[in-house]
Amino acid sequence: MSDVVLINITGRDRKGLDAKFTGILAGYDVNILDIGQAVIHEHISLGILAEIPNSKDFSSIFKDMLFEGHNMGLAIDIKPIDPENYEKWVHAQGKERRIITILGRTVTAQQISAVASIIANNHLNIDGITRLTGRISLKETKDNPRASVQLSVSGKPLNILDMRRRFMEISQEAGIDISFHVDNIYRKNRKLVVFDMDSTLIQTEVIVELAKLAGVGDKVDKITESAMRGEIDFKESFRKRVALLKGIKQEQLAKISRDLPLTEGADLVTKTLRGLGYKLGILSGGFTFVGEYLKDLLGFDYVYANTLDIQNGVVTGNVVGDIVDGEKKAILLRQIAQKENIALEQTIAVGDGANDLPMISIAGLGVAFNAKPVVRQKASNTISSVGLDGLLYLIGIHEREIKQEVRQTAEYSYG
Repeated sequence: MSDVVLINITGRDRKGLDAKFTGILAGYDVNILDIGQAVIHEHISLGILAEIPNSKDFSSIFKDMLFEGHNMGLAIDIKPIDPENYEKWVHAQGKERRIITILGRTVTAQQISAVASIIANNHLNIDGITRLTGRISLKETKDNPRASVQLSVSGKPLNILDMRRRFMEISQEAGIDISFHVDNIYRKNRKLVVFDMDSTLIQTEVIVELAKLAGVGDKVDKITESAMRGEIDFKESFRKRVALLKGIKQEQLAKISRDLPLTEGADLVTKTLRGLGYKLGILSGGFTFVGEYLKDLLGFDYVYANTLDIQNGVVTGNVVGDIVDGEKKAILLRQIAQKENIALEQTIAVGDGANDLPMISIAGLGVAFNAKPVVRQKASNTISSVGLDGLLYLIGIHEREIKQEVRQTAEYSYG
């Protein structure tokens, strides 16, 4: 008759530790049912769930493990597992699973405690915790620090809407971002990322900059803010704003593109995603002359935006073709996914305004970036505490992988 035991080994890590203890178990033909390990600051926590084929070997294994643990200065704990409890554990593996990512400039115990309390109150279990950002120096100060922790949780939430509301409250109070999405086959198989442009990839609204050139900044600014808050129809507001731009010279447009400030992290996120094989697109209610500039600068595959009508080198105040509004963005996302032969669940959409909600809502992962309140309330995932490269942590990429990808890209570019 066999026995099931749970073995926990803790203490200072060293090379060969796993080989030593699994070697002891191998000598008794033990089957490994589950195994997990974490190392923090050179200290290890190794857990092994094992089946001992011959229950008579239990005492010998116990003695051998304790002896080796004593020699290596490690704490060894071995507990028998009730067969019925083990079977319940096996059959519970089909539970719903979700990934919760905490992202900010720093992550504190208070923040993690608040998130963990909400998880516990919804009868969910935290199965694993992983740090996605690199080790933090207490002596050296980074210009744009990042701290991200990813929690894997299982179970069905008691009230998922209330969970999202509480996470949003914590985000606003503590100045962190909390992403909460289902862990499924698509999570690690995303293929396409589309970005809004104005106030997402760049730190301004281009139409506002154009309005300043035309001397109608105040008028356009009021219309823009009202449209982004979802208070008036985007197409109507867009035509009104473009009409005010009549008379701007074409050569002024190129200068505006060169002077536009990129959002923090825009270069890093696009460079990393390209290196990992993602297709990248810009779906913008802004203008194509800026989109094409960013396409060349950052390496986008697709650009869809609005084209200003220019006659004799002067902006006429009209738009060529259909206006790209929120509905059109969702249609374009579907079309690109179909062209790339991928499912919508494999797409990511990032934006800040009300006109981004249609594409954010249908994407496999929708992210509100530095978004207006109405967008933050409706999006499941938000980034506001860090730059656009925070997206890399939301999709589970570790900082060392980001650095490795950047190095490889640089070597390829200069090699």
